[in-house]
Amino acid sequence: MVGTYTSGSSEGIYVYQFDTETGDFNHKYTASDIENPSFLVVSDDKSNVYAVNELSGEKPGAVSAYKFDPKTGALEFINKQPSGGGDPCYLTLDERNLHLIVGNYTGGNLSVVPVLSAGSLGTPVQTIQHKGESVNKARQESAHVHSTVFSPDGKFLFVGDLGTDKVNIYKFRKKNVNNPLAEGKTPFASVEAGAGPRHLIFDKKGNYAYLVLELTAEVAVFKHNEGDLTHVQTVPMTSEDFEGEVGAAEIKISPDGKFLYASNRGEANVIVVFGIDPETGRLSLVQHQSSQGNTPRNFAITEDGKYLISGNQESNNLVAFERDLQTGELEPLDATLPLKKPVYINFLK
Repeated sequence: MVGTYTSGSSEGIYVYQFDTETGDFNHKYTASDIENPSFLVVSDDKSNVYAVNELSGEKPGAVSAYKFDPKTGALEFINKQPSGGGDPCYLTLDERNLHLIVGNYTGGNLSVVPVLSAGSLGTPVQTIQHKGESVNKARQESAHVHSTVFSPDGKFLFVGDLGTDKVNIYKFRKKNVNNPLAEGKTPFASVEAGAGPRHLIFDKKGNYAYLVLELTAEVAVFKHNEGDLTHVQTVPMTSEDFEGEVGAAEIKISPDGKFLYASNRGEANVIVVFGIDPETGRLSLVQHQSSQGNTPRNFAITEDGKYLISGNQESNNLVAFERDLQTGELEPLDATLPLKKPVYINFLK
């Protein structure tokens, strides 16, 4: 399932069947009744899909709910609710699939949207506004929430804020239906000024968190313990001789937990592969692989770990890579799918 920007000729959300034997894409369905579905999340039972409407100003930011038929790939619109801020760009569901957390980039805030019967959405029950700025006056003039990620045990929510160079930490109180988020005992973890926190991911056990830093194109490693983050390491995503613009974007861990992948846009246009030390969580460089296009904003790894699909936003294509399960290295396949402005990819099984 692919989310796109619809300001050009893209229609909305596209559903494809990916053949893991041939690497081919087979179109199943297009939901063309939505604007800028730049981030998607799917319920655990695969019956519902939620998408942001990344908008602001006269067309306020929103979140849309769909019923999903996994047999046909069809999406049926249910309803839409305000996101609580401008340009929503990230979604996550709590472990019971009863709360949808949305991060609003230009709004600089996050909202809790209740999931009601049959997967419909209610109006936000809680909105938390971030405040602050940092040293990059062009990009960090105010708070810019870019990710909302639960710890694997579901007890804490970690919110990457590009504008303030912080990861804000909240305790999640699942029994408090109308006010589930409260400030954590350690309210935030800071990164170097000007780094720009974007997306964050945990290992399966929740012992380590990995944070991609958009503005400096680095990955920061943290030790996690009951809502506290302790910095372990920061590694560059660029090679030593690289000169040019950067823009780190997505971060994922392979299904076996042995490798970490991160995309870098700007003039780099690569997916960087790191090995993960199972004892310390530290990263070591494995490979810089061209994304085979421009602006690899998002990518996803198949459940069996054999393939990685990258979406190149500005060159308007999806590219399939084969993963070496032993080394973690990527090798591009001939399978390339033309698609306008792909910005989010999600495998449903």
